[in-house]
Amino acid sequence: MIPTSLVEVDVVTRRRDGLPTATPVYAGESGADLASAARSWSVPESLLNAAGATSAVGSVTSLPLPDDRLGWTVGVESGRPDQWRSAGAALVRAVRERLTSASDDDSDPSDLGDALDAEYVQVMLPDAADAELISEVTLGLALGDYRFRVTGESSKPRLRKALLLVPESAEVETLRQAAARAREWAAATALARDLANAPSNFKDPAWLTGTAARLAEEVPNLSATVRHEKWLAAHDFGGVLAVGGGSSRPPRLLELRWRPPGAASAPHVVLVGKGITFDTGGISIKPAEGMHLMRTDMAGGGAVVAAMLSIARLDLPVRVTAFVPAAENHVSGSSYRPGDIVRHYGGTTTEVTNTDAEGRMVLADALAYGIEQHDPDLVVDVATLTGAMKVALGLRTGGVFASDDAVAHRVRDAGERVAENWWPMPLIADHADDVHSEIADVRQCPPGPGGVMAAMFLREFTSGRPWAHLDIAGPGRAERNYAEVVPGATGFAARTLIEVVAGMQ
Repeated sequence: MIPTSLVEVDVVTRRRDGLPTATPVYAGESGADLASAARSWSVPESLLNAAGATSAVGSVTSLPLPDDRLGWTVGVESGRPDQWRSAGAALVRAVRERLTSASDDDSDPSDLGDALDAEYVQVMLPDAADAELISEVTLGLALGDYRFRVTGESSKPRLRKALLLVPESAEVETLRQAAARAREWAAATALARDLANAPSNFKDPAWLTGTAARLAEEVPNLSATVRHEKWLAAHDFGGVLAVGGGSSRPPRLLELRWRPPGAASAPHVVLVGKGITFDTGGISIKPAEGMHLMRTDMAGGGAVVAAMLSIARLDLPVRVTAFVPAAENHVSGSSYRPGDIVRHYGGTTTEVTNTDAEGRMVLADALAYGIEQHDPDLVVDVATLTGAMKVALGLRTGGVFASDDAVAHRVRDAGERVAENWWPMPLIADHADDVHSEIADVRQCPPGPGGVMAAMFLREFTSGRPWAHLDIAGPGRAERNYAEVVPGATGFAARTLIEVVAGMQ
């Protein structure tokens, strides 16, 4: 699998004649302030008014400019950095639409003129553009037109590169570094989307872990090991084996190790991502409606894989070990059952009460193994775990359950830097005893608030280490465009994981 190609972004100080240009429109006291946009093209404001240019965030208007030039206005309201992210995403979608409509014509390609020139575009930024604004607009441009499509049709033209125009007085190298960093965040997000969007008729545990291992081979000092079902059985990974037991395609465990040179004494982080490549619910089967979306139930694992590749490419001076327990939760005569007792790595036993709560079963094994083997300074797991989190926080915010406030703040602060929203959730003391079972050590689905109880179950396997559980059931998928997000898998959490590790330096 080749990861999705993204728009390249660079920061420049000189405007290029003949290259299509996008200029911002800000909100004025009585509506859109079109004066500066008009001056940038040496055209009257009346032309922009007639074209319907507006300052509404994400509104894009194409303009018929003199000398057959091609241009767009892009609404940015007050020009906050996050508004520039939405503007960048809207612009790249508008460029795609123009290129697609041009290529769908029966015209000779040589007659497309400015339409093909739109594969490159320059974007005028304000004089006060700083690293935060550059990061936001880069994320929007790089990710706003992400598409995953398996088709026999030929590839359509797309925007290939965007030049961000800043004044000559700007700290260009600093801004270029910000753009490059954001471009790497975008690459991680896109890969996480690719992995989650891939259909499950070929995305089985072997494919997911094997693909990740092959991608890791291309990055220096990043190693990968894939464990098969016989190894899992020999090492008592009872949760992974139980969940994967109903499928003809056996489970796997992916281990990725990032060991930067000269960082033997650096902090060590363990990341764990849920890798359920398809989830029927097992014997506790899901309703048919919406089940096709369960190909994205390994979005947490995809985020971990993508984050690890970027962590290594960024050469972060932190030791990181990642695990993705991968299984297909299917229905057959060998499926695990409600009422079963499963023994996890390390010996803890779980009373199964709902086979559709499979994610915590595989995470428990990987958490216990990672902590025992690597003695980490911080453990973070991420999963599309509970529908309860969608009820609690909606579809654009992830839930953070943490061992202490400092760890929760570390995640939230990292998310703010990369435009991913997180909200702290409680580990309620009143429910601490509910996770225990009368016939095993713990219960898989204790009574109580669903997201909270899932987190408290996982806490039983963390050995008291600094730990965060990230539930991305809500923001892991989207049904429509917003900001840089498009329908399908969102890649949510990949950027946050990168920044959490970066903050451990």
